[in-house]
Amino acid sequence: MKNSLITSNCRPVNLEAMPGFTVGEFADEVLRLSGQGQRIVNYFAAQGKNRAVNLFAVLAHDTNGKLRILSSEKTGKEFPSLTPDCVQANMFEREIAEQWDIIPVNHPWLKPVRLQNPQKPEMFLQPHSDEIHEVAVGPVHAGIIEPGHFRFQCSGETVLNLEISLGYQHRGIEKALIGGPGIRSIHYIETSAGDTTIGHTSAYVQALEALSNCNVSARAQALRGIMLELERLANHTGDLGALANDIGYLPTASYCGRIRGDFLNLTALICGNRFGRNMI
Repeated sequence: MKNSLITSNCRPVNLEAMPGFTVGEFADEVLRLSGQGQRIVNYFAAQGKNRAVNLFAVLAHDTNGKLRILSSEKTGKEFPSLTPDCVQANMFEREIAEQWDIIPVNHPWLKPVRLQNPQKPEMFLQPHSDEIHEVAVGPVHAGIIEPGHFRFQCSGETVLNLEISLGYQHRGIEKALIGGPGIRSIHYIETSAGDTTIGHTSAYVQALEALSNCNVSARAQALRGIMLELERLANHTGDLGALANDIGYLPTASYCGRIRGDFLNLTALICGNRFGRNMI
C-alpha cells in the first residue's frame, strides 16, 4: 500500500518525492481517511510532468495537528467524484471541473463555483410554482464585502432555497503575483479581500517563510495570533449584526456594529490601520 505524505503547517513539501496513487486508489484513500475523522482542507488539480493534470488532497488531523497530502498520477478527462460519500469534497470538485475541464463522475450537481460560461444560463434551481418568489442580491454590494450574487427563493417569509455565485469580479491578482515577490506583492495580498487582511497576509508570508526556510520569532507569531483573533472577532460580530439587520431587528444590529467598531479601533491602535494593513 502506498503511503501519503505527512507534514505540518508552514513546512515546504517536495511534490516530486510524493508517491502517486492511481485515480481510483486516490479516491479510496481520501474517503478512508475522511471516514476516520480527518478533514479535507484542500482538494485541487495542478499540472505535473509532461503537462499532465494531477489531483492533490490535503487532510487535517485535528488531534495531532498534522497534515496528510495525497496525489494522484495522471488524470484523464474524468475522475471518480468523492462528493456522494464525502460532502466536504463538493465545492472543491466543482472548482476542479471548471478550472481544468475534467469531470468528477457521479457528482450530484456540477454547477460552476465562479467562472460562468456566457453561452450558458446560470445553473440556478428554477421555481415551478406561482407561490414562490425570487429575491436577487448583488453582485455589487455596499461597504467592503466582496462581489457575490445571491438568489433567495421564498414562499412568503420562508426561504426555501439560497443560491450563491461567488467570484463575479476578477482583478488579475494571481497573474500580478507571478514573478514575485515584488514591492507590490504584499499590497495585492492585503487588499485581496477587504475584511480579511490579516488572514490572507498571514497565509502569504507563511508560504514565503516556509519556502525560504525562514524562522519567525515567538514574539512575531504571538502578535500575528492576536491580530488574527481581533480580525475574527470583528468579522463574526459584524456578521451577527448583519443577520439581525436582515430580519429588521435593529437594536442588535446597532450594538454589534458598535462592538465591531471597538475591535477595529483596537486593531488601528496596534498598527495604525483598522483592517490591519502594514501589520504583518
